[in-house]
Amino acid sequence: MLEKKDISLEKAVLVGVVTREQDEAKSKEYLDELEFLTYTAGGEVVKRFTQKMDMPNPKTFIGTGKMEDVKAFIDENDITTAIFDDELSAAQERNISKILECKVLDRTNLILDIFAQRAQTSYARTQVELAQCEYLLPRLRGMWTHLERQKGGIGMRGPGETEIETDRRIVRDKIALLKERIKTIDKQMSVQRGNRGSMVRVALVGYTNVGKSTLMNVISKSEVFAENKLFATLDTTVRKVVIQNLPFLLSDTVGFIRKLPTQLVESFKSTLDEVREADLLLHVVDISHPNFEEHIESVNKILGEIDSINKPTIMVFNKIDAYKAEPFDDEDVEMERTEKHYSLEEWKKTWMNKIGENALFISAINKSNLEDFKKRVYDEVREIHVTRFPYNKFLYPDYDGNTIE
Repeated sequence: MLEKKDISLEKAVLVGVVTREQDEAKSKEYLDELEFLTYTAGGEVVKRFTQKMDMPNPKTFIGTGKMEDVKAFIDENDITTAIFDDELSAAQERNISKILECKVLDRTNLILDIFAQRAQTSYARTQVELAQCEYLLPRLRGMWTHLERQKGGIGMRGPGETEIETDRRIVRDKIALLKERIKTIDKQMSVQRGNRGSMVRVALVGYTNVGKSTLMNVISKSEVFAENKLFATLDTTVRKVVIQNLPFLLSDTVGFIRKLPTQLVESFKSTLDEVREADLLLHVVDISHPNFEEHIESVNKILGEIDSINKPTIMVFNKIDAYKAEPFDDEDVEMERTEKHYSLEEWKKTWMNKIGENALFISAINKSNLEDFKKRVYDEVREIHVTRFPYNKFLYPDYDGNTIE
């Protein structure tokens, strides 16, 4: 996925499996996403390894022969990190580290590392630290065994268990402290939300890197941080937006991802209070991604977990300018924009438009079809507003300026 080698990036290999539940196509897609995660974290993927198995090996995740291949490649190419596509148990991580003798990470650990890099506010840092502690707690024994193996010898035997128990107590106390701190911040944020008055609240939700922050910048004319990396936005940003003369609050939330670590889902549920309390959701989808339908399912699953699946929702299919009707298998070949790129009218004939007026097709970065987007959002926000304040129906006409009786 990287166009050129960067000597400053940490060299890594990726390891995944093909199982009955995860065929070759899905395994490749997950590894593509894992490579993007690795790049986001500051790494460079040198090679991928996959193995067909009924289920991952409970001791080493992959088989003995494949592990030897990985070990040989790591030794020959000075690889510093091996990243596995699924969450490893403490025993698996310990066993693999002994064999490969390099840094071993799993998908969860990698995502936690990216979150730690991206967290800007005290609230986000606290949430990430809580998730890291909850991930670390069951793995302390493995860490101490690794340290004992390194040190070894006379005078180094015995105290490991005591130190493990001490560390466990420290981590448990830290978790309790962080949870209390999050409760305190939650109360403060709840008061802030209450002070915003009775304006209609709209929340941008969607998979990571689908263009939510770019769309927010275009609509709110603000400068929310946005870049082509995963989890560019961790902290919820709220802006006052005015379309025509109708004001409302627009919030940009953390993006979702498949195989999202349980610890992060739990830690960041409080961040998604903006979604819970929203009157309208704008579910942004990257239409140019070949598996955007699975992305929609992943987002809907998390929305269900936070009791927000039944909220009024507009599906916003973004990046229509980047869609490729017949993409090449070779990622290095760039496809020219020809008639193979759908026109707006062609998009409206697809199955996605069967969900009625709740489907919009835009390009936030090129500002394509933003007028239709603004009109649709305006109409929906106005409907919510005048339902709440019936006497304001004359104050806010429809998008074209016509007073609605």
